Amino acid sequence: MKGVQILGFKKSGKTTLCEDLLRRFAQKGLAACALKCTHNPGLDKEDTDTDRFLPHCRAVGAIAGQESAIFWQGQRDVADMVSLLAGDVLVMEGGREHALAPRVLVLHDAAEAEKLSDPGLVLAVFGPVAVPGLPHMTDVDALAELVLERGFVLPGLDCGACGREDCGTLAADILAGRATVADCATRAAAMTVTVGDRSLELNPFVERILRSGIRGLLSELKGFSPGPITIRIG
Repeated sequence: MKGVQILGFKKSGKTTLCEDLLRRFAQKGLAACALKCTHNPGLDKEDTDTDRFLPHCRAVGAIAGQESAIFWQGQRDVADMVSLLAGDVLVMEGGREHALAPRVLVLHDAAEAEKLSDPGLVLAVFGPVAVPGLPHMTDVDALAELVLERGFVLPGLDCGACGREDCGTLAADILAGRATVADCATRAAAMTVTVGDRSLELNPFVERILRSGIRGLLSELKGFSPGPITIRIG
């Protein structure tokens, strides 16, 4: 999946840019997804009354005429949220503490860039404010094409199996041309798990435990022989 993070402080125009990008991707016939990270204590749920139910539940679903949603108690891990969003391209607003995709900065002034992101993770600065040493863009269509050309989404597991400290370090290496998305160890897992037509990202350590455990159990059954194993659960 292609992807990009849009970062900026309040009233910078980052939400408008996210909306513009999502519209462009939809016009191209792409299945676009969005993920918004906020430091607010909660989300706006008043119109559906889910705010009245949620304190008593682990999760609350809401269905309306034109949209549906599920709200969970507490904060979910970003890796869990990304795995729920299946599509061609992801636009993520906020979440500068989660470095799993190239970043586009929307700024009030150039000094904000250093506060928002490591320069090595920045794909471009968008809008009227430019930052010396960083690519600068003002055209949304051109930015959309750049995201489709160079954007990516890492699982956000920070497992270190690629030999780097975290996903952010791998992301910076990919942008610099020192690595590719294929260097993410989860892409080379010998075991895959699909739930509801959606592949789950497996930490290589967890993948090895599951794979070894399943093989060990099956090896005790009559008729078992070494080779690829397929298990389907309806």
